[in-house]
Amino acid sequence: MDNYLFEIDNINSKIRIDKFLSDKIENLTRSAIVNLIENGNVTVNENSVPKNYKLKEGDKVDITVPDPVEYEAKAENIPLDIVYEDNDLIVVNKPKGMVVHPAAGNYEGTLVNALLYHCKDNLSGINGVLRPGIVHRIDKNTSGLLIVAKNDLSHKFLAEQIKKHSFTREYQAVVAGNIKDEKGTINAPIGRHHTDRKKMTVTERNSKNAVTHYEVIARFKGYTHIKCILETGRTHQIRVHMAYIGHPVAGDDVYGIKKEKVNFTGQCLHAGKIGFIHPTTKEYMEFTADPPEYFKEFLLKLKRMSE
Repeated sequence: MDNYLFEIDNINSKIRIDKFLSDKIENLTRSAIVNLIENGNVTVNENSVPKNYKLKEGDKVDITVPDPVEYEAKAENIPLDIVYEDNDLIVVNKPKGMVVHPAAGNYEGTLVNALLYHCKDNLSGINGVLRPGIVHRIDKNTSGLLIVAKNDLSHKFLAEQIKKHSFTREYQAVVAGNIKDEKGTINAPIGRHHTDRKKMTVTERNSKNAVTHYEVIARFKGYTHIKCILETGRTHQIRVHMAYIGHPVAGDDVYGIKKEKVNFTGQCLHAGKIGFIHPTTKEYMEFTADPPEYFKEFLLKLKRMSE
């Protein structure tokens, strides 16, 4: 059972509680939050509230997420943006807002539910009934490319490439501020935050090595458009590393700036390129996907503001 406690500041006042919590808790969708509210798992100042309750400064929000129950993910007819598919694997362009796999309080509407409908029984079983086929993940509010294994042999072959850091993963991001250097490397270990379980942080305690390479694509007034290449793949790695050097990802409501200078509609982090050796042909394959429209519109807005 997980418990989260939030104290509302002035910036988050007047926001609906279901929206606030779905933005703050990474692995729960808004519909899952609504279910928890309706089931009495969410209180404000120790009182139950409706899903459309608008938060006030000073409110103390307490949410309890029950432990996972015995559950098998169900197939759902959810559209997928399929970039490539064969008998061994499928490459999907995941939209912002979609959780990759079911978790406590959030068993529907995930990428896995969609994959089960599309692939039927043709997904690897290495990660169990809640994460069939999932070789690696990206955050709920990060868009972009994911590779999914259709059988156990492919899963093991692809996972070994990730382990050996031979898997190509390149992201685009817009970050706050003007990065001084044209390119650089952040080599800083990442572990669970010692007081906030939903967050990761740069720390030497109970951490794992984490390396992110970045390069400037374009500079704007107050923001920088960059590409990031992952050498390792820790939870929230790019978001944590960019915040660590003082340039958090635009729209990141966990590690980012509390009040952005420019309005936009999503976290500006997109997994735009993925490359790997195919488990059967043993040939290198690489795929790309353009950032979503809101990301492109934000870049155009920054360009106009900087002219």
